[in-house]
Amino acid sequence: MSGLRVIPELRRGLHFGGTSGRRVTLQTRQRIRPSGQPRSSFRSYSATASSTPNGRGWGRSAFIASGALGLLGFGAGVIFGKRYHDLMQPKAEWDLKTPNIPRAITYANRFEMLHAAEEIARLIGQDCVSYDSDVLEHHGHSDWSTSNSSERAVAVVYPRTTEDVSTIARICSKRKVPMIPFGAGSSVEGNFSQPYSGICIDFTNMDKVISFHPEDMDVVVQPGVNWVDLNTKIAHTNLFAPMDPSPTATVGGMVSTNCSGTNAFRYGTMKDWVLNLTVVLPDGQVVKTRRRPRKTSAGYNLTSLFVGAEGTLGMVTEITLKLAPVPQDTSVAVIPFPNINDAAAAATSLIRSGISGLAALEIMDDAQMAILNKHGSATVRQRRWDEKPTLFIKFSGTTEAIKSDISRVSSLVAPFSAHQPIFARSKKEESDLWAARKEALFTMVNIRPEGTEMWSTDVAVPISRLAEIITWSKEECSKLGIFASVIGHVGDGNFHVAMMYDPKNAGQKEAVGKTVKEMMRRALEMEGTVSGEHAIGIGKKGSLRDELGVETIGLMRALKKAVDPDWIMNPGKVFD
Repeated sequence: MSGLRVIPELRRGLHFGGTSGRRVTLQTRQRIRPSGQPRSSFRSYSATASSTPNGRGWGRSAFIASGALGLLGFGAGVIFGKRYHDLMQPKAEWDLKTPNIPRAITYANRFEMLHAAEEIARLIGQDCVSYDSDVLEHHGHSDWSTSNSSERAVAVVYPRTTEDVSTIARICSKRKVPMIPFGAGSSVEGNFSQPYSGICIDFTNMDKVISFHPEDMDVVVQPGVNWVDLNTKIAHTNLFAPMDPSPTATVGGMVSTNCSGTNAFRYGTMKDWVLNLTVVLPDGQVVKTRRRPRKTSAGYNLTSLFVGAEGTLGMVTEITLKLAPVPQDTSVAVIPFPNINDAAAAATSLIRSGISGLAALEIMDDAQMAILNKHGSATVRQRRWDEKPTLFIKFSGTTEAIKSDISRVSSLVAPFSAHQPIFARSKKEESDLWAARKEALFTMVNIRPEGTEMWSTDVAVPISRLAEIITWSKEECSKLGIFASVIGHVGDGNFHVAMMYDPKNAGQKEAVGKTVKEMMRRALEMEGTVSGEHAIGIGKKGSLRDELGVETIGLMRALKKAVDPDWIMNPGKVFD
């Protein structure tokens, strides 16, 4: 808890007329360099306190025009163990040459951010704020992704109510402190990274089901509710929330990224299941986007504005979700294919078949199937899997309808595979077969060699181009000489590529980056998208410009400016 000692030390600096309140800006279009980044990329800067570079960053010495007392105050800060870099962390002055963004945005320095955290702790509870270094690292870095920033928040706060979140927002807005919402931490594009430091808001303690209306088939929840837990709680009513992302995901994060998952083929994405939202805006105002009926044409569709906004417009504190009836029966089939092209072509044939009972259609390549045999859970390793590209199919509907659908699927895939499809013969076998698909990402992360990183990304294309882009991606990945795998939700034209590489090997890292960039370029050539379900975060901002164009990004910036003029809500995400 070393962070807790910062506040009194900073007070000493303030008492002696130290550095508080000083505004430091960079005369550059580039962002502030993180510690350790070469100075060469930051050509010039000016500040009310001049600093000299040292081995770590911005310098230790300051020559302050306010006189000896002010210098003594700064010296006291150094004596008590805090460097000028730590106390006065300047934030970049933005000059993006667009009318939709203020010419200069200056965030609070570290000193002011810590005072904001202290003020939050006084108002919502000392136990709701953490400065622990391990906690900060957990909330600022993701092993799932290479889209990480080197900066960390100064504190993590844990609100319990909408009122708590509003209090946090008012304090941060007053002090110009960036706010970074945090759900379960399972997103992969740097969605919760903290390039400008700030305060991270973790919604773990907002995990209540506020009201449940089974007769209306909807439920009101806080953002920290886990979707698996929710479905368990309401199972007795024969209703469920049909989104199926990572089992760790919480509803707030699912809204933030407009998630989908394996069930999207049948049920659509998160935006299709959100009736309304309660949102705390950056200045602390609380708005509700609409009321609870299934349909409305009253006013702007503000609900959809916040779904998929990645926390850049406000913090969602309540969600009203539509629910679906649990199907009468379900089943699972697994079908191996000789190569990835035949598997993708078979998937396209099934999608176009019109079989109404298809609930999910997933693909795993030969590398993934080999991992199941070697490193899968005990349940998964009970079976010896064919190490070939494989389709995983989920059926839902009445028992009789599923039997008919299984027969049709067998006929449709026969031209593409000589292998006999494996159909679940019991509920246990159904669960065991599907576990292989659900465990895939976790298994990959667990076997990642020490010192390597995993680059996971996704695209989506029209289904007519699906086989083509999957085949191309697999061929290109095989040329890299590293572990690379294709997996995805081919039922709606969305698939993922995961590659493990050595970040210290510049050539390897560059080759992986070029492959990812080319995959996204090809997806756009096919009228697809650079992100089917991961959102944009910090990892795909450049590709979003390629997809939407400067005019559309300009409109998004205008909306952002209207809601968040100080640019403090999850800054650095989606676009700059």
